[in-house]
Amino acid sequence: MTATKTEVRRGTYYDSVVLMQLQLALVSLPGVLNAGVMMGTEANKEILSQSNLLTPEAKAALIDDLIIAVAGTDAATVESALAQVDELLTRRRSPVEDQEYLPQSLESAVKMRPEAQWVLVSVPGRYAAGVARESLRLNRHVFLYSDNVSLEDEISLKQRAAEKSLLVMGPDCGTAIVNGVGLGFANKVRRGPIGVVGASGTGLQQVTARIHQLGGGMSQALGTGGRDLSEAVGAVTARQALDLLSRDPETRVIVIISKPPAQTVADDLLRVAKATGKPVVVNFIGYHPPAHLRQNEQIYFAPSLDQTAALAVKLAQSSNPSPSNQPISPSPNLPFSPPQRYLRGLFSGGTLAYEALLLLQDYLPKVFSNAPLNKSNKLTNSMESQQHTIIDLGEDEFTVGRLHPMMDNTLRLQRLRQEADDPEVALILLDVVLGYGAHPNPAGELGPAIREAKAKAQTAGRNLEVVAVVTGTDEDPQDITGQIEQLQAAGARVETNNEVAVRSAGEILRSINGPSGLPAVDLAALTQSLSAINVGLESFTESLVSQEAAVIHVNWKPPAGGNEKLMGILERMKRK
Repeated sequence: MTATKTEVRRGTYYDSVVLMQLQLALVSLPGVLNAGVMMGTEANKEILSQSNLLTPEAKAALIDDLIIAVAGTDAATVESALAQVDELLTRRRSPVEDQEYLPQSLESAVKMRPEAQWVLVSVPGRYAAGVARESLRLNRHVFLYSDNVSLEDEISLKQRAAEKSLLVMGPDCGTAIVNGVGLGFANKVRRGPIGVVGASGTGLQQVTARIHQLGGGMSQALGTGGRDLSEAVGAVTARQALDLLSRDPETRVIVIISKPPAQTVADDLLRVAKATGKPVVVNFIGYHPPAHLRQNEQIYFAPSLDQTAALAVKLAQSSNPSPSNQPISPSPNLPFSPPQRYLRGLFSGGTLAYEALLLLQDYLPKVFSNAPLNKSNKLTNSMESQQHTIIDLGEDEFTVGRLHPMMDNTLRLQRLRQEADDPEVALILLDVVLGYGAHPNPAGELGPAIREAKAKAQTAGRNLEVVAVVTGTDEDPQDITGQIEQLQAAGARVETNNEVAVRSAGEILRSINGPSGLPAVDLAALTQSLSAINVGLESFTESLVSQEAAVIHVNWKPPAGGNEKLMGILERMKRK
């Protein structure tokens, strides 16, 4: 007579691969008809129920309890199988056992291997964000394989990573290749000049495998996770990856693979792609690009994964794959402090402000304004800038009971001081409009304010750049040459062409943020020999060992025994 019995081990954690191996080992025993080995989640209990293995003991198990359910030909067979569980677990052999010491925490692992730049995270989803957050606190890049991470956590993690110039690939990132080492489910491919950014794990695998089959090779393949290109996340990792590949000397051709992103995200990614100065093959699967983009000399759209690989290989094999329209050489490195990255534009001319917004689309992912091109970029409060901001001080809201700023600099002088005091501001962009009816000597007021602002920033250990466009002629009553000289003497960069002034500002900002519009990630993340810390699936440690990569495995267990309240307390303590 058949029998089913369950053993519940309280607060016992093994990774899912170990549990799968134990389940297979139990099923292979004589007389065992079925077995289920899994953690006590509600979803797992449903699976046990469908397999007729959900006993009352299993049903009562908690989320961090290990359920071992066995069905056999008789009670003696089932008892014998359960008695062999510990032996079957011990019989397993993995590279983890070769470590002299298994660190019990990520922090201990970092002390043991301080050169490790990457942390691989594949723990259950409810814990994954916490491990990733700890990795960022310890200044490590994250390969986040775990799924079931909330959208809110993903946004928070990627924003924090970007602030620290770190990468978070994932969550639910199944594939990556970093400096020749495959992470997750990567294929073994030859090295070469093609770099791939993929929001699709299997799509990335298919393209990299086909590139290899067609005789090409990979420099890097960077996964982002499937939600990265959503409007909510804003393609943070994809933009960082494009920036990295633009600076990687081993990458001559770039490929982007994703399901169709939100239109605003697609537009921004294509902006960053053009700014890389390298040929970029784009496959937003099912996306139909507008006609003007199909004719671009640098961006190539491919309709299928196979054609994506073939086109990338063809471009890489050409003698000079780089496009003729190379971007303007970036401005020389300027001594900005780490927080400085934002632009503030203070315009008296509405059309000049509008053109500035238009031109800055080539350099920045988003510019807020009181008169934006896109309504979603409208300032919440026109008196307070946010991130990159262009203000049209000639808008009605600023001229009620006050002269137009072309005649009265009072408000602009006040705002200039306000923006200059912001430690995150790197550059202030101004227009100075001359001519009849305008202020008789605008530079006479703006010059001293610019000089004072730059000096104050320097005293605070910051560098503040000021770019001014002067609109006028040599016959204007204000004496354009004298106006320019006063502004230059105050330390401003002066142009008489609005496009040149705006693009000059854009290049300075690009030199700070890179084409991604985010703080640049150190290229060493890709070029140094990969050294990693693995938290989660032991099979990932085994994979890295087989590729002769340096790796240390963490003997991770759910914090606080999986108690949500205690976990929250521990998390808050770490943040202090």
